[in-house]
Amino acid sequence: MADTKNLADLFHDTLKDVYFAEKKIVDTLPLMNEAAKNGSLKDAFTQHLAETKVHIERLEQVFKIIGKDPEPKTCAAILGITDEGDEIMKEYAGSPALDAGLLAAAQAVEHYEMSRYGTLRTWALELGLSDAASLLQATLDEEQATDLALTSIATSVVNQNAEGL
Repeated sequence: MADTKNLADLFHDTLKDVYFAEKKIVDTLPLMNEAAKNGSLKDAFTQHLAETKVHIERLEQVFKIIGKDPEPKTCAAILGITDEGDEIMKEYAGSPALDAGLLAAAQAVEHYEMSRYGTLRTWALELGLSDAASLLQATLDEEQATDLALTSIATSVVNQNAEGL
């Protein structure tokens, strides 16, 4: 007979996955910041690093709400996204397109996070975890704002600079 895992189990597993992802992002953002040339992009990476540390604290609060210890679970998705970012930093080092590539990699991270936080928030509501849902929504709002800020930086200067004209 199959193991009878339920939505609470899935919520916990996904929470561990996102916890791993956020910790990986904390390790990766300083490398991206160092590689970036555009000041606005560097500032966005610095700001997102500070926000990501708060996101980790919120996740730890959600773990507490569900009575579990904070525990990361290896997230293949974020490893793939950050590996692509590493590849861009190597292949485009010194290139006018480097910042555009870094920005695209950062937005891939944001889109992954928005997907996960939206799902977790919805599941938290379904499970009657309104306090957890509020914490997850706060992080989702920040991820969406970061994505919009990155889009603005891309369209206002970084993509034009990447053309190398």
